[in-house]
Formats: sequence, structure tokens, C-alpha cells
Amino acid sequence: MGEPALKGERPEDVSARSGRTRYEDDLYTWVQEQVALLRSGRVDALDLEHIAEELEGLSKSEFAKLQSALRVLVMHMLKWDQQPEHRTPSWIFSIREQRRRYTRILNINPGLEPRLDEALAYAYPDARDWAADETHLSPDEFPSECPYAWDDILNRPFDFDSVKKQRP
Repeated sequence: MGEPALKGERPEDVSARSGRTRYEDDLYTWVQEQVALLRSGRVDALDLEHIAEELEGLSKSEFAKLQSALRVLVMHMLKWDQQPEHRTPSWIFSIREQRRRYTRILNINPGLEPRLDEALAYAYPDARDWAADETHLSPDEFPSECPYAWDDILNRPFDFDSVKKQRP
């Protein structure tokens, strides 16, 4: 894991001596250095502890992106169902966009597929609160559990005709 420390030497001293950037000091430069070491086959010089930490963080970030897409998507569906008189084209655009994001995330990260129900379970309470805030209704006006099946979330049609009918 990088240069070995000499007796009593601090990590920052090792970095200075090796000419490499410490993870704690400059993440961007540290990443570039780790990539160069890896590509040159210098595996013995890699900062394995921090590389593992970053990879784990990347995994969590992809799960968070999935949750975020579901949160926004379900929030707009809740608003759509709760306040049909306030429907706007922007709600349809948001639903479409979040469905596209959901699809892209899963295409790039098919390993997230087994965690879809978990992602929705995490996303729904926030979607419910957000819908309540935006509609100026109590969260109690919305179901405590997500009322939508996956087919509804991903395929239910939302059309402009229902918006136009609401406008004078």
C-alpha cells in the first residue's frame, strides 16, 4: 500500500518522500496518480485502503442516483393523482425524464436490479413528503406506503390531453 513508512514516520512524510499526493490533501490529483500507478502495473505502490473506500463510495453513489430518480418520479405521480386540477405539462416532462434516468442507471449498473424494491422503499417517504410540500397538503393525505406497482411507475401513460382539459 504505497511506500513503506520508516520508523516513526507520519503518512504525510511518506507522501512527501515518495513524491505522491496524499488522498486527504487533493483527491483529484491522488486519483490521477493511482490510475497512472495501476496502468503502469505498479500495484505494490497503490493506496489500496483509500481505493477500496472510493470504490465503495462509487457504489453507494449509483444506488443514490437510482433512489433520486425514483423519488422525483413517484413524487410527480403522487401530485398527478392527488391534484388533477393542477396538472401541468412539466409534470409529464419530469416523469418522462426520471423514467429515462432510471433506465440509464440500470443499463449502466445492472447489478442494482436486485435492490429496486429497497431503493423504492427508501425513496417513497421523501417523495411523499415532497409531494405534500408542493401540493400544500398534509402528508397524511398520501398513502403511507407506495401505492404504485412497478408497471405503473415505469409504464403508466401520462398524456397532455388530461392537462389541456384542465385549462380554460
